[in-house]
Amino acid sequence: MANKIPDIAKISSVLSSIYPEAVCSLDYHGDPWKLLVQARLSAQCTDERVNIVSVPLFERYPDAESMADADLEELESIIRPCGLFRTKAASCREMSRIICTTYGGKVPDDMESLLSLPGVGRKIANLVLGDVFGKPGIVADTHCIRINGRLGFYPEDLKDPFKVEKTLDKIVPKKEQALYCHRMVLFGREYCMARNPRCSECPLSQECLRNKK
Repeated sequence: MANKIPDIAKISSVLSSIYPEAVCSLDYHGDPWKLLVQARLSAQCTDERVNIVSVPLFERYPDAESMADADLEELESIIRPCGLFRTKAASCREMSRIICTTYGGKVPDDMESLLSLPGVGRKIANLVLGDVFGKPGIVADTHCIRINGRLGFYPEDLKDPFKVEKTLDKIVPKKEQALYCHRMVLFGREYCMARNPRCSECPLSQECLRNKK
């Protein structure tokens, strides 16, 4: 007998009861541009470290206009603790310049425009669309890809973020997508870790294909 697809309604209900106040872990204080910059800095870096680095960063460059005119070496020195600092500094400065020159200083609210910004891929774009503009979008980060594969929404060996995004977009209700992805991050840190997941204590075990196997 073929394995049934997990019940997304039950999974969402459990996650919402565990993490009712799930929000983005980046401290962007409601500023779309700051979220873009922080999301870029978070590549291969923890959100915790990004939040720490963001304090002096945004004191020096409080808006897109100031970062667009930043001295590249100075910008690099501030964000160095986040790793890949040269690439990140260049893309953050150019991103800020384009926002100022092309979009009137405002972060665009559509996927195509966001993807035109240096360093912005679909993961970052969906994060901004969901958290800032209230639009649907699956943020296919490592937690999301790992956990939903284990649950059984697609094969566990599927690691392609775009394919995961498109698969989950058909399953997770549009209005719940942003919160669902934030809850996946929290769940991945507390229960469904990459190594040594707490399967025996998992509140989603009844819906998890890996557990049933």
